[in-house]
Amino acid sequence: MHGLTESLFDLHHSRSRPFLEKAGYPWEILPGLGEILSSLIPELPSDYRELAPGIWVGEGTRIESTALLRGPAIIGRNCDIRHAAFIRENVLLGDEVVVGNSTEVKNAVLFDGVQVPHFNYVGDSILGYKAHLGAGAILSNFKAAGDEIFVRLPDGTKMGTGLNKLGGLVGDFAEIGCNAVLFPGTITGRKSVIYPLCPARGYVPERYMLKNDGELYPMD
Repeated sequence: MHGLTESLFDLHHSRSRPFLEKAGYPWEILPGLGEILSSLIPELPSDYRELAPGIWVGEGTRIESTALLRGPAIIGRNCDIRHAAFIRENVLLGDEVVVGNSTEVKNAVLFDGVQVPHFNYVGDSILGYKAHLGAGAILSNFKAAGDEIFVRLPDGTKMGTGLNKLGGLVGDFAEIGCNAVLFPGTITGRKSVIYPLCPARGYVPERYMLKNDGELYPMD
């Protein structure tokens, strides 16, 4: 496990923990999420039920009749899957997750307590414990040219991922403002804040705020 994973995520809050611990970098688990889900399903607690083929749901979770779910997917306990939510294959949700109105989640891991409640797109991404997206915030996962996505690590190193689809790595308690857009491969540290309407790229450090002028401001 790379130190980046530890710096972003409290792994006690996701069933993805053993896979993230084995991975060199967190994005490395995303291409194999389907296999990860297949391995987790037989080990789910007895209070999980198979709602439809390949879709497993924990006790206390509410799913609106207008939501659309496509497996494989594991949805934790006491989640709220609201009107017109679209859970689109290879999705691992923790407990008390909100996937809201007209939000699409695809090939992604959402830790416990994540909220993506209004008009969000979350593709090929990992969202840490209690991360929150404001209305209309988008985690873009594909470049117009369709070529490899690079990430900017905390030490400033630019690194290829080998992937042409990668959204965001959003740290625990991060707040992404309304209608902000994270460019493919953006990493936001724990308790970071992205202002509304901001385009974000590269790396936003822990407890820093990205404002509309494109500058980073410490929150301490």
